[in-house]
Amino acid sequence: MPEGHTIHRLAQDYAARFSARAARVSSPQGKFSDAAALLDGTPLNTTDAHGKHLFLGFRDADWIHIHLGLFGKVGFGDAPAPPPTDTVRLRLANDTAYVDLRGPTTCALITHAEKQAIHDRLGPDPLREDADPAAAYARVRRSRTTIAALLMDQKIIAGVGNVYRAEALFRHHIDPYRAGKDITPAEWDAIWADLVELMREGVRNNRIDTVRPQHTPEAMGRPPRVDDHGGEVYVYRRANRPCHICGDEIRTADLAARNLFWCPTCQKK
Repeated sequence: MPEGHTIHRLAQDYAARFSARAARVSSPQGKFSDAAALLDGTPLNTTDAHGKHLFLGFRDADWIHIHLGLFGKVGFGDAPAPPPTDTVRLRLANDTAYVDLRGPTTCALITHAEKQAIHDRLGPDPLREDADPAAAYARVRRSRTTIAALLMDQKIIAGVGNVYRAEALFRHHIDPYRAGKDITPAEWDAIWADLVELMREGVRNNRIDTVRPQHTPEAMGRPPRVDDHGGEVYVYRRANRPCHICGDEIRTADLAARNLFWCPTCQKK
């Protein structure tokens, strides 16, 4: 599932190609046809993102709410748009560009009040200007749940997924099985600040890189990472391989139905 930086990047990309310009809105698949007909020919006024939720704003109070889930894909292209396949849930097109949405968990036309209800149930997003890290920590510090599970709870902090969870905990030498109540204010502030910086870089580069300059392939004289997810990382999807810092073996385990990765030496209890 895409992490928050991808959704914020999509918000920027939609705005760059379609903002303030009348768009042809269609649903070749048919599942969004009624809503598409209502919006066809209207300009995209604004875009917004919160965690893993993308919002496309039309007129004063019409929003397309998109959640990609595990299988959703967004593809941009230059005009003229080719004939769409019957898997396209939503297409926006104008004289210079088009974008196709396929396989999302959610693609729905909602009101401003319904959009606000989604914001209200989500935790603060490190990529939003209105984010309040203290609100997230207030929930973390009261919990006996592991910090690794809490970082993936979108009601506590929105947008963090498996990669940022594993990498942030490694970068701050925190055992993923520590309870939230044992995370100090200073540790939380450091984790939050790191997530803000890493995720902003993720938006800029459209990929996740978490290794510090001294641990890049060039600096260490090691081969670059080869992985479908791309980016240089410390522990994510590096199970049974040597840690870049201490050389010990990276471990993996199932936690909250997701694969957890960590270094037991660098992230001691």
